Amino acid sequence: MKKAIEKLREIWGNKWVRFSVVSLIYVLWFVVWTRNLLWLLGVAVIYDIYISKYINRLWLDRYRAYKKDHKAFRKAMEWVEALLFAVVVVVPLKIYFFGMYVIPSSSMERTLLTGDYIFVSKLHYGPKMPNTPLSFPFVQNTLPLTETTPSYLEWIQWPYKRLAGRDIVRNDDVVVFNFPEGDTVALGSITVKDEYGRSTDTDVSTTSYYELLRSLGREKVYSDLKVMYRPVDKRENYIKRCVAVAGDTIQVIDGNVFVNGRQQQNIPGVQYIYLVSVTSPIGNRAFERLGINTEEVGYSPEAGRYTMPLTAEGVELLKSLPEVKEIVRYINRIPGESIFPHDPARYPWTEDIFGPLWVPKAGTTVPLTLENLPLYERIIRNYEGNTLEVNRTDGTIYINGTPATDYTFKMDYYFMMGDNRHNSADSRFWGFVPEDHIEGKASFVWLSITPGKNIFTGIRWDRMFRGIH
Repeated sequence: MKKAIEKLREIWGNKWVRFSVVSLIYVLWFVVWTRNLLWLLGVAVIYDIYISKYINRLWLDRYRAYKKDHKAFRKAMEWVEALLFAVVVVVPLKIYFFGMYVIPSSSMERTLLTGDYIFVSKLHYGPKMPNTPLSFPFVQNTLPLTETTPSYLEWIQWPYKRLAGRDIVRNDDVVVFNFPEGDTVALGSITVKDEYGRSTDTDVSTTSYYELLRSLGREKVYSDLKVMYRPVDKRENYIKRCVAVAGDTIQVIDGNVFVNGRQQQNIPGVQYIYLVSVTSPIGNRAFERLGINTEEVGYSPEAGRYTMPLTAEGVELLKSLPEVKEIVRYINRIPGESIFPHDPARYPWTEDIFGPLWVPKAGTTVPLTLENLPLYERIIRNYEGNTLEVNRTDGTIYINGTPATDYTFKMDYYFMMGDNRHNSADSRFWGFVPEDHIEGKASFVWLSITPGKNIFTGIRWDRMFRGIH
């Protein structure tokens, strides 16, 4: 065994062996997998590192000698080298293999909790190559310590490209994706008056630009806020459950999801808003014992009733409390403009009564009419890059200046929903998620910290390394 190890060391000590092995790995990864012949230029760099050492003699030897003789320069360059090493190693891992994300809201409770840090596999669906390569590493869209300064330059924009993965997006996968309505954002705050005429400044940075247009009007949005466009890969990251894939037909009936006519399989973490009538108030300790998020609990003393999100298991546990009289699931039956496709006259849908809606599939052609145009308008114009105009006089639809009576989709689309069904901004509000927005599949929770607490006092040990299903 010892001789075998020594023999391997002797073989690896040969510079041509090392050059050949490293070059093979490099070509398989950067040339074959990415399908980009330009990466072959890197083989010349590998050849110089292991064989010719031209750069070493020309520059690196002088650099090392100067660094050895100048202490201040040496200290500074140690930090620079460490940072460069981190960028060179971590950035490819982040692009090709995995991402780390933190759950910022309760939209996926109780499957995922606010403060969960999750590992996201990019190999599962195939890594998506950056659209905007010139960007500051390790941040999504704004520079550190700023709120509006972009962390990227749009001098170079690459088209959508996804490498081969080990699977496809399937029904009920928990998926991380770029927020589709995040193509345009309005940053800043607006002044609003309450019923008593008092003015307050409200931050709207977390509100969809398109929702602001519907509620405030274009003039106020553009006069009071900073409006910015963001490329696909620089839009905010969202995490939801994919309830319908391309080609499926989805319908929500009284809050229950049906896909292709069949009710969605039972998902233990799904919760809905319930109206809980009580004889006396319930103490916060009871809520904590039952695992109910008190921040989402509302109480009306006059009606003697709570509104709160509950899982099916939570409903049964709450029924055991002596002060609870009745528990009724809330169902919204009042259509509004906030629900996709934002046309309640034609589509009087709510988050609980929605569809049926067909999810577009690449290569499929659908007839286009004024009736169904609201369903596909954003896809045609925003996601697939066409111009779209409608002659309101005769009802003719023009795509790229040509009259169109049908449309063929270029990409697959998905319909996403949060497991906290009444506290989730998802596809019921902003429509389909294009395939070029998909980042990866949520795999497991690697760290979980209770909001408001630190890493020393707030770690939720029972959630560490828990798989996401």
